Amino acid sequence: MGMGEGMVNIEAAQVDLPADLALARDRFLTYVRLERSLAENTASSYRLDVTRYLCVLAQRGITDVGEARAEDVSALIQGLSELGLASSSVARNLTAVRTFHRFLLADGAVEADPTEHLTPPKVTRKLPSVLSVVELERLLLVPDVESPLGLRDRALLEVLYGAGLRVSELTGLARSQLLFDVEVVRVFGKGSKERMVPIGRTAMTWTTRYLDEARPQLALPLSGETVFLNHRGKGLSRMGVWKLLRGYVQQAGITTKVSPHTLRHSFATHLLEGGADLRAVQEMLGHSDISTTQIYTHVDREYLREVHRTFHPRG
Repeated sequence: MGMGEGMVNIEAAQVDLPADLALARDRFLTYVRLERSLAENTASSYRLDVTRYLCVLAQRGITDVGEARAEDVSALIQGLSELGLASSSVARNLTAVRTFHRFLLADGAVEADPTEHLTPPKVTRKLPSVLSVVELERLLLVPDVESPLGLRDRALLEVLYGAGLRVSELTGLARSQLLFDVEVVRVFGKGSKERMVPIGRTAMTWTTRYLDEARPQLALPLSGETVFLNHRGKGLSRMGVWKLLRGYVQQAGITTKVSPHTLRHSFATHLLEGGADLRAVQEMLGHSDISTTQIYTHVDREYLREVHRTFHPRG
């Protein structure tokens, strides 16, 4: 049984799991990977969070997950909070543990769910940093478009800002996803969820020029259909995008801390400030969390394109 009110040391909680706990975890991970078809990153997060939780149970003397109680889960939450984790990270941990226990309950492995009446910590959202339209214009003018890499970078920045893509969506972009005849980009977001994102004429112009003039100089047989290539003919990595963006931010004299996600936030903010409908912007961003997407009605793609043309500074 558990150690009652005993405290746990989360940092020291990475212990060898008892066989029964390890088996329960592995069965759960097989379930989320095969039956729920979760993205690999999400499945990895589940593995990390559930393993940490089971290590806490082991530290509290529990070797059978069916013996876990609400106070054992609370010990995990308290320990994570004391480590200084953001409330959003603690809430994610609790979601993973709750999903784990619901799986065990549905599978008949346990008789009760100790997370049933636990509430996650209140998540406080930090306001993301956003560049002004003037700062964005300054940033976009920095790359030397007379060089192949500079032309690539101008197109890359225009697409990041012009379509509000996540950096992983940008680096994974294939030529077949550029549907410029209908002014959209076919994007595969979190959990491989597909969406059609309107893209401005300015971004299309620079991307077309890059594809015609610069990409052929960078491409090799191994390049495949990847849109944005590095100097070795391989697809740009997320870290590669971070590095080039950081250099251009410095050259533009922008003192705000900027990441690729800043351009995504700027995309959404500038549309909203221009008068765009919040529901349309939410759909363009491709929010995958069901609690968010359920409150928005379906927005026609033509309407999305019109909203983008009308309100985006580079539409």
